[in-house]
Amino acid sequence: MLQKMMRAKIHRATVTQCDASYVGSITIDADLLRASNILPNEAVHVYDIDNAARFETYVFYGNPGSGVIAVNGAAAKLVEVGDKVIIVSFGYLSQNELGKHVAKVVVADENNGIEQILTYPSMIDQTETVDTP
Repeated sequence: MLQKMMRAKIHRATVTQCDASYVGSITIDADLLRASNILPNEAVHVYDIDNAARFETYVFYGNPGSGVIAVNGAAAKLVEVGDKVIIVSFGYLSQNELGKHVAKVVVADENNGIEQILTYPSMIDQTETVDTP
């Protein structure tokens, strides 16, 4: 069985451009792509923190250091410049891959630079007790 798992995430990036007449996609600063391991042409989910809009699109490579987060095509009507978004990539993993999988999260700063890089293993040690709220 394959399980759909978060592979990578860019958290709290700021939308810098919206262009509904462009040929679709989301353009992301190459520095954020490299740090998160999200690839050009990869499918991503985008979640707008400010208005709760959610959509799927694919990634275009933006100039490194530009801070660009440009939502293009029809999805540009779902967000506004200045909105904070979460960009997430998922992958399908086999049971054998789960133990080695570590998701990467890049937290963006106010200029869409890299504020912090976090990692999250996908397995819980079965001998530990997990506190629940």
